[in-house]
Amino acid sequence: MSDTSEDLSAMTVAERRAHWESWMGAALDEARRALGTGDVPVGALVLDEAGRVIGVGHNEREATGDPTAHAEVLAMRAAAAVRGEWRLTGCTLVVTLEPCPMCAGALLQARVRRLVLGAWDPKAGATGSVWDLVRDQRALHEVEVLGGVREGECGALLREFFEARRG
Repeated sequence: MSDTSEDLSAMTVAERRAHWESWMGAALDEARRALGTGDVPVGALVLDEAGRVIGVGHNEREATGDPTAHAEVLAMRAAAAVRGEWRLTGCTLVVTLEPCPMCAGALLQARVRRLVLGAWDPKAGATGSVWDLVRDQRALHEVEVLGGVREGECGALLREFFEARRG
């Protein structure tokens, strides 16, 4: 992971993949923090244009009783606080699970440039699986989506969490 400005277009495909896989590892670490409160283990981070982390979050719905306390929303709130404004133009959101409709809407509203996601959500995903809100032609902003980054690890963490709850 780099904390300096990087030109992704100058990287090879393999270098870009390694770059996003590294950042997904940080998002997975954040997702594991949710386990301590019984929240679904989803983690997210926001990178600014220079590749610096300016916001992190993990699911906190159970911990806070807030239905909007999804990892993505919390990470974007933190990033907006760092920037001092709501616009996250040029930023990248890295998240372990495909965003739901609420979070996809928040991505659009914040003007996030790119979404890097781990596991696809075949039940409630809104960035390419069930719905595709972030690339809908009627939206005022379009988000680049890179999916399936460390998908196996991200999916396994979620499966293990739900199996333990059902068990």
